[in-house]
Amino acid sequence: MSDPNRRIRRLDARDPEFLTTLDALLAFEGSADARIDAAVTEILSAVRTTGDAAVIEYTRRFDRLDVKSMAGLELPKSELKAALDSLTVEQREALRIAADRVRIYHERQRAESWDYVEADGTRLGQKVTPLDRVGLYVPGGRASYPSSVLMNAVPAKVAGVGELIMVVPTPNGEKNPLVLAAAAITGVDRVFTIGGAQAVAALAYGTQTLPQVDKIVGPGNAYVAEAKRRVFGTVGIDMVAGPSEVLIISDGSGHSDWVAMDLFAQAEHDELAQSILLCTDPAFIDAVDASIERLLPMMPRHETIAASLANRGALIHVDSLEQACAIANRIAPEHLELSLDEPEPWIDRIRHAGAIFVGHWSVEALGDYCAGPNHVLPTMRSARFSSPLGVYDFQKRTSIIQISEAGAQTLGRVASTLAHGEGLQAHARSAEMRLHK
Repeated sequence: MSDPNRRIRRLDARDPEFLTTLDALLAFEGSADARIDAAVTEILSAVRTTGDAAVIEYTRRFDRLDVKSMAGLELPKSELKAALDSLTVEQREALRIAADRVRIYHERQRAESWDYVEADGTRLGQKVTPLDRVGLYVPGGRASYPSSVLMNAVPAKVAGVGELIMVVPTPNGEKNPLVLAAAAITGVDRVFTIGGAQAVAALAYGTQTLPQVDKIVGPGNAYVAEAKRRVFGTVGIDMVAGPSEVLIISDGSGHSDWVAMDLFAQAEHDELAQSILLCTDPAFIDAVDASIERLLPMMPRHETIAASLANRGALIHVDSLEQACAIANRIAPEHLELSLDEPEPWIDRIRHAGAIFVGHWSVEALGDYCAGPNHVLPTMRSARFSSPLGVYDFQKRTSIIQISEAGAQTLGRVASTLAHGEGLQAHARSAEMRLHK
C-alpha cells in the first residue's frame, strides 16, 4: 500500500489501552440515516396501501424497467431452466456440487416432533411444522450472489417450506444467469424481478399478485436492511446483518500470503468489512504486513480492500493463544480461522463465533460457497447469542398438551394456588372446575 494513510493498523494486546482501542475498532452503528428512514417509510406505506401499483412504479423508477403489470415482473420456470442450460459445464457442475453439499449438511439439522406420556396418562409433546411460505431476497446488479440462493433456499426446502418466493432486482433488465440457475437447481417456486424496500414490503404485506409470506430471509443493501427491520413482527426475518467479518488466530506456523489473502477476502466485500489477525509471533505479523503490501496492488478490488483494512482492520500481537481465544470471544466474529499447526485443542476455547475454520487448509472462502454449513452468519458481535441460518429457521414448534382426568386433579390444585397468588381468579376457577367434588 503506497499511500501511508491507508495502512492497516498494528496493535499490541499488552498496551494498557488495548481493550478500549479494540472496542472502538469493533463499534459499528447499523441504524439507518434519516434519508434512508424516510424513503423506507414512504415505500412501505405505499406498497401496503396500493400493492401491485406501488411495486410497479418503484421498479420503473429505481430499476428502470418499463412494465405494465406484475405479470411482467415474474419469471417463468422455463426461463430459470434456460439460464441453467446456458451455463458452461464447469459452472453448472460447481452449482450442483455446492447445492448437494449444502443439502447433505442441512438434512442433519431437521427437527422432528416428539411426545411422552406421564404415569397418569397426561401426554406432553412438541409438534414441528415447516413454514407455509417464505420470501428470499437476493441482491441484484453488481452484487449478484448465486451462493446466497443456495444458502437460503436449500435449508428452506429441506425444512419442507410449502412455497419459496424469490425476489431479485434486475436493474436495466440485467439478469444474472448464475442466480437464476441457482433458483432452478434449488427448486424455488416463484421468482419476481423486484428489489429494494418495495420488494420487502410486497413480501411482508402481500399484493394483489404476490402473496404475503411468513418470513423474509436474504441479504440486501441499507434500504433492504431497514425495511426488514421495520416489517419484523408482521413477518419473521432471519437477521439484520452488518458488514462481513473475519478473525484469524495464528501461531506463526502458516504462510503469510495465505493469511493476507484471507484478510483480503473479507475486506473486498465493502469498506466497512472487518479483517483482524491475532498472532503470537511478531515476526509473522511483519511477514503478513509485507504480504499485504506486495499483494494488494494485484487485486482488482484493491481500493475497497485498502479502505476496509485502514478503516476497520488490525494486525494484533498477543502473548499467547489463551489470550487470543479470550480476545476472540470478546469480538464474537462472524468467521474465525484457527490458522494453527495444532488447532483442535483450541476449538473448545472458542465460545462465540458464527463459524470456526480449523487449520491452515480450512479457508473461509470455501465456507462461503461449498463446504456445506450455511454462510449466513451472525455479525456485529451477535454470535454471542445467535446462530447460523439453518433448517431450524424455517420450522416452528408447537407445544402439545393433553391432560388426563387424573392429571387435572394434581395440576389443577397447583394451578389454582399459583393463580390465586397472582390475583387471577378466573384462571383459578377454570382449573378448579375440573377438580372432583
